[in-house]
Amino acid sequence: MFSFSTEQLALEWRGLLQRFPLDLVERVGGLAIRHQVALADHFYACLLSDAAASKLISHEQVKTQLHSSLCGWIAKVFAARDGDDLKPLVAQQKHVGQVHARIDVPIHLVLRGARHLKERFAQFVHDDGAFSEAEQLEAARLIQLVVDLTMEIMGQTYSSSHDRYSRTQEAYRLFAVVQNVATERQRQRAALLDWENKLMFDLAVGQTAALLPRIGASEFGLWFRHKGAHAFGGMDEVAEILKSMRTIDEVLIPGFSREDATPLERSTRLRELRSLAQAIGLGLEAMFRQTNELEAGRDALTRLLNRKFLPVVLSKELAYARQHDTNFAVLALDVDHFKSINDTHGHEAGDLVLQQLAVLLSNNSRAGDYIFRLGGEEFMLLLVDLDEEAALRVAENMRQVVENEQFDLPGEHKLSLTLSIGVAMYDGHPDYQHVMRRADRALYRAKQGGRNRVAAARD
Repeated sequence: MFSFSTEQLALEWRGLLQRFPLDLVERVGGLAIRHQVALADHFYACLLSDAAASKLISHEQVKTQLHSSLCGWIAKVFAARDGDDLKPLVAQQKHVGQVHARIDVPIHLVLRGARHLKERFAQFVHDDGAFSEAEQLEAARLIQLVVDLTMEIMGQTYSSSHDRYSRTQEAYRLFAVVQNVATERQRQRAALLDWENKLMFDLAVGQTAALLPRIGASEFGLWFRHKGAHAFGGMDEVAEILKSMRTIDEVLIPGFSREDATPLERSTRLRELRSLAQAIGLGLEAMFRQTNELEAGRDALTRLLNRKFLPVVLSKELAYARQHDTNFAVLALDVDHFKSINDTHGHEAGDLVLQQLAVLLSNNSRAGDYIFRLGGEEFMLLLVDLDEEAALRVAENMRQVVENEQFDLPGEHKLSLTLSIGVAMYDGHPDYQHVMRRADRALYRAKQGGRNRVAAARD
């Protein structure tokens, strides 16, 4: 996908401003500052009148979090001058596009809000009285070009971010269905072989065709039709395997009931059946070989989730919480004084400690919760369907479990360590990074408060 660099977009913005007299640009900028609140009011009034938008943001969120941000954006965008460094302003538009992609704001809603914003701003220019008729037209054109450019930059970033998110979401769909690739591969290979061996045995003992085991009803067939085909959806092998299964069950196996079939015909039918079974096995292997991206979602050391699936999981849980009126918590965890472990005992010891800690966290989490290793000694937990009291209770329990554990080091040595934990509850904000930042700030407070403690977000 082709995209313009920040430098190129800054040059384009500069060229746009150079097409208008500086006096006009400054007067429009001053008007934007004077009417920023009214413009933001109008923008969100139009947005909240849309049923799709009202599902993403609430009146309370607009009042407490979003309105002031839009006011600042309006003032800043129209304060730009030809001689300014415009790269930070371009970067801001890209950041907004990334946020819109994260919270899955439909792009048409953003464009609709921008259209209403331009119309309202042009009306303020018309009503101001300080612009001649010719200047009103030029001011309206300036407003349109500036807003359209910001939308273009946001849209470019939105598109690339949304594409990346979609690819990661697809990988997570596979991850959720087949969590352990190596184990699942062996299990399904064995299930396919079990069906084939049973079929061959039944044929050898003269079982009637009606009682011969169908591949579609076998353990492998049930898994593939209900899970595998979904997990590997989009791969060419899926359609081929389903076609082969139908041929086996609907054509080849019923054919063994023909009493007038010659030995040669039965032998040919049997070879064809074996050939299709082998093709299914080869297709299965090919699909599993294409799942390297799935394993990339696991931390190589601890086997916990890494950052790859963090956007997908948080976005999924945020959408679930909105839809079902439930809550979730984000716990930011940090091993206290971990650097001293590496410095004193070596990196091998540090790795061993992290592996044991990952097992402890997993053993003290529920099946529906998620555990991520973010890097180094930093971990994050997402606890689903609970309130703040329960989340703090889980965090405190984890802190105590770790504090009371003796961690094994090379050479039969033991080590004690502690955790600092920051806890933040989902507060309705549509951007998942908001709750992550609150958890990080709470973790910082726990560290500043003396470590080996739990702190709740209060902002």
